[in-house]
Amino acid sequence: MDDMQLPPIMPAEPVNSGDAEKVSVQPSVATGPSGTPMVKEVKVMPEKKKDVAGLVKTIALIVTSLVAVTFIGLFIWMTMQYNEVQEDVQGRIDEAVAKAKDEQNSFNLAKFSEDEKYPFKTFKGPVDYGELTFEYPKTWSVYVAAAATTGGDFNAYFNPIQVDSVGRETINALRVTIVNKSFDKVAEEYQKAMEKKNANLTMESITFGDDITGNKYTGTIPNTELSGFIVIFRIRDKTAILQTDSVLFKDDYDKLLETVTFNK
Repeated sequence: MDDMQLPPIMPAEPVNSGDAEKVSVQPSVATGPSGTPMVKEVKVMPEKKKDVAGLVKTIALIVTSLVAVTFIGLFIWMTMQYNEVQEDVQGRIDEAVAKAKDEQNSFNLAKFSEDEKYPFKTFKGPVDYGELTFEYPKTWSVYVAAAATTGGDFNAYFNPIQVDSVGRETINALRVTIVNKSFDKVAEEYQKAMEKKNANLTMESITFGDDITGNKYTGTIPNTELSGFIVIFRIRDKTAILQTDSVLFKDDYDKLLETVTFNK
């Protein structure tokens, strides 16, 4: 160890300042025992790739779920609508059936009531007043208020089942009056009633029954608020008045007029 010669130390050459810019500092590299440079192993982590397939599956699942929810909601809505329609249809059917039954019952009742009127009864007035005759429903009752036995006016009233107390506002199916007045005089009285302010009465000439001519008045009956029909015609030197107090009796009234006769 003491005899080992060390190499002489050489003086370092001065570095010019102008050469400083040319000198580059090299990074020091660690060397191993054999003088070979030691390279540090750096583990490179691979870049994480996006899971495209997974994303597609997720989106597909979401879309499928939305479609499923939509179809389920649509199915529920359609089911509710169907039930409502079924209930509505059934309700309409029930209503139609009930209406048909009511109409059938009304028809049967009307037919029964109409059939009950036949055969008609025959009415005959005083012989000395021309013996006015006509047919009327057998379900009507008759009340003769004045028989004209002393030469006055004849009055008779007809109504289904019973005749109520007679008055201006009492509705009767038929009022029969034979007055000791000429036809022209009675027609003049109705003409004046037609000419009154706010009068609702019209007149037409008609032929009915046994070739009888007369005047038919339609509308509000004078001195009342009743709406009906009035027919006046001559019986010798007198005038007959046939009046119904309601349009409800129009059919019976028209049939009755066709059966009117009297001794001329």
